[in-house]
Amino acid sequence: MPSTVAGESLRLESPYTAAALAGLVRRFGSPLMVIDCDVVRRQYRRLAAALPGVELHYALKPMPERAVVDTLAAEGACFDLATTGEVELVREAGIPPARCIHTHPIKRDEDIRAALGFGVTTFVADNPDEVRKFAPYATQVELLLRVSFRSPAAVVDLSRKFGCDPEAAPALIDLAGELGICVAGLSFHVGSQSRRPDTKLRAIEACAAIIRERQGRGVCAPATLDIGGGFPIDYLEPAMPIEEFCAPIRDGLAALPSGTRVIAEPGRFICGPAGTVLATVMGRAFRDGRWWYYLDDGLYGSFSGQLFDHARYPVEPLQPAAGPRQPSVLAGPTCDSIDVIAEDIELPPLQAGDIVVGRQMGAYTQASATDFNFFPRARPVIVNG
Repeated sequence: MPSTVAGESLRLESPYTAAALAGLVRRFGSPLMVIDCDVVRRQYRRLAAALPGVELHYALKPMPERAVVDTLAAEGACFDLATTGEVELVREAGIPPARCIHTHPIKRDEDIRAALGFGVTTFVADNPDEVRKFAPYATQVELLLRVSFRSPAAVVDLSRKFGCDPEAAPALIDLAGELGICVAGLSFHVGSQSRRPDTKLRAIEACAAIIRERQGRGVCAPATLDIGGGFPIDYLEPAMPIEEFCAPIRDGLAALPSGTRVIAEPGRFICGPAGTVLATVMGRAFRDGRWWYYLDDGLYGSFSGQLFDHARYPVEPLQPAAGPRQPSVLAGPTCDSIDVIAEDIELPPLQAGDIVVGRQMGAYTQASATDFNFFPRARPVIVNG
């Protein structure tokens, strides 16, 4: 990831003015990824209010940015880690390991050892081979068993790749017990950018039944439930308000056995609205009856989430332009013909040097950007830190 503009505290009042954003481009160049720590705080507090009593572990993968980690640490957040690189990021940030869990269901032995070396002791597994990997560390770890609940209503159905069938969970708990490993609880992740809470609610109810049945058996009975992430945000189409989305989830959690610890792993909801991309028109061409505008950022850069995350971002010119809006094409800078951000987007006439703004672009954008064709990634600029 490119180096973050640092060394001073930049303030940017919301809503951002065109003059303020243009000033950032003049000062730091283009393209830019503006990361607003005030928005990170707002989103964290909003979700915490919608899910009282739930431990929020920020999932680093959508935006592994140190300033975001520092901001959330000051809010009292915990952290969801999935790789050794993420372990190193929170270590460097001074995050206590007790505030972290490691949730990747598939791990190498060196990944386990790196997390243990930092001090993380809670891990996730979803099949017998993964459970057996923890046998050498049985006295040092506790496991959350990941259970699969398919979610066709989610933009990305994460239970397609990970998680055991609910019917297989008791046998995995028994296997862990035979190996001397404590199963502290269950986890699930029904999908990313979930449109409705229905599948999450069904998963809570199914996991509650497993927890109740196992708690009658005594030693190391599951007493934790990790309900994953997937909390939605607005893109081109509005999402269900988080307060409405979480209302039935709260009701489901209230029916869990008394004393159950509940964890959630929000990522997109916290960092998505905090990212604003500023890109500049490099040139234009009139092709097949439409203007094509070529930006200095594209699908191989900050707009990579359109490929990998199936997101469509609100994009507009920074300054109002004279002339009627017409169907146009926004393209990225690379020589690859796939590098097209939007087709048939209604835009006023633009000129080389005009700035285009992409909003709601904090999640799965900069994190998955590349240096393809030697076009540099957007430079992160931290504001309101």
